[in-house]
Amino acid sequence: MVAPDQESDAGLRLGYVLDRRRRDALAKVDNAKFSWFHVKVCLVAGIGFFTDAYDIFAINIAATMLGYVYGKPSSANSLPALTANQELGVKVATPVGTLFGQLIFGWLADVVGRKRMYGVELLIMVIATFAQALSGSGHAESIIGVIIVWRFVMGVGIGGDYPLSAVIASEFASTRIRGRMMTAVFANQGWGQFSAALVGLIITASYKKTIVGGSVSDLKDIDFMWRLLIGLGCVPGVIAMFFRLTLPETPRFTMDIELNIQRASRDIDSVLGERSSADYPDDTSSIQVRGPKASWGDCRAYFGQWQNLKVLIGTSYSWFALDIAFYGLGLNSSTILQAIGFGTTDTVTLFDPASGQPPTSQDVYNNLKNICSGNLVLSAAGLIPGYWVSFIFIDTWGRKPIQLMGFIVLTILFVIMGFSYEKLLASADTAKAFFALYCLANFFQNFGPNTTTFIVPGEVFPTRYRSTGHGISAASGKLGAIIAQVSFVKLKDVGGQDKFINHILQIFAFFMLTGIFSTLLIPEPMDRSLEELSNEDQYGFLREIASPTHIHNIVTGHTFHVSDPSSSRTVT
Repeated sequence: MVAPDQESDAGLRLGYVLDRRRRDALAKVDNAKFSWFHVKVCLVAGIGFFTDAYDIFAINIAATMLGYVYGKPSSANSLPALTANQELGVKVATPVGTLFGQLIFGWLADVVGRKRMYGVELLIMVIATFAQALSGSGHAESIIGVIIVWRFVMGVGIGGDYPLSAVIASEFASTRIRGRMMTAVFANQGWGQFSAALVGLIITASYKKTIVGGSVSDLKDIDFMWRLLIGLGCVPGVIAMFFRLTLPETPRFTMDIELNIQRASRDIDSVLGERSSADYPDDTSSIQVRGPKASWGDCRAYFGQWQNLKVLIGTSYSWFALDIAFYGLGLNSSTILQAIGFGTTDTVTLFDPASGQPPTSQDVYNNLKNICSGNLVLSAAGLIPGYWVSFIFIDTWGRKPIQLMGFIVLTILFVIMGFSYEKLLASADTAKAFFALYCLANFFQNFGPNTTTFIVPGEVFPTRYRSTGHGISAASGKLGAIIAQVSFVKLKDVGGQDKFINHILQIFAFFMLTGIFSTLLIPEPMDRSLEELSNEDQYGFLREIASPTHIHNIVTGHTFHVSDPSSSRTVT
């Protein structure tokens, strides 16, 4: 018979061994040198975000093309266009789907694993994108309706990519480069937007003779153009799909959710190119353990503490406020470019319905060319530089200061653009100043809250809620995007065509101001491990360490192991 104090000592010894083993494994990840595996994670996750952004923002250009083919002119002196509701439908369907995808895949990744879900969302995205390019109409449905449905489905796949890519990057990254790794993944969004505009410009230039040589009343050749623009979004997704299947499960999920410390240790040694450790006693190989497990009760207990709940509120509202402006501008940049009369350097301007002249096929080509060119300039001058300036400072300055700075600067910029809108558009020279301010807003969105609202939720929650917490935060952002898109389309023409845009910019300024206060709720994750940020004690993280039978074997010196059938989990 084993004395109670011997059982207690054995349990404590086993608990210490397992906790030490877990902490040592995590320390390897947190202190690892930058390696090819880190590059692989950034590339594999980044290609997904490239695809996401391409598919989301290509509709900026494609909506105009769809209008020329399937829309009707509102007057004798106007070009064909989609109705306000049709335009709203094709633009808002993806954010709505994204919201659902972020919640569903965020939860699933915490339940069944990151690896098992990684690639599923990309497959959904590729299928839905390809289906859009093949859309047609029939007696029972219109092509616009079909496109809206497929863009919603595509949005579900895009939504799943947010929490999965963020969490996989954060859980594989070492502490000192975690911010840069996550920024490198997210920065592909800028290249995706740039590529959508570039592909649109190339397609437009390729079809120039066909467009200019045709009639405004018959623009059927543009039907090929939007299908090519949308359909090419499948290519990077197909490339990324194979590589996503080759990534192992993250060690933190294996240890903290599956409670398989030995396999997690082997995975860590494998990805870091080290030899497997053999310095742990063999008598831990069949130990019964329990750790914190996700459940409604545990969720209420964890987020019932203000120190944890305020972080979720801070990450969610900050993303909500940011996306009000980010998608309000991003999905409507073509509208704003037309409103400010943006033209290319060859002095070709956008078609003006107020001129009283009937539109020509040359006007169609000019509009498409300038919309693509304008989006290229916005991406190159503001979006892409903003991401990479964030990359430089994210692990030296910190996430919270960058987010605060971004919201403050954006508040000022939107106040200037909103309250000086009419004066800035009074002449061609002042319109250039407005365009410069618009580029600056894009820059400070990305060197600011657009980057940090993606990174922070992937760092500040415990492993069992990390993907769910990121999904909730991201879905809050997409709720803001939906509200912004619906409001923009419904409000922009109040008082006349594009007459309400100045007030919309003022509304954006208000939400940027509120983002300053929500930022104060989040912690600074820089140079802190994911476990430290979770606000949970990591000593004694695994509880009820061994079964009575196993303790008896250890105390009496036996080396065989007996699994206790009453326990729900075994560390292997």
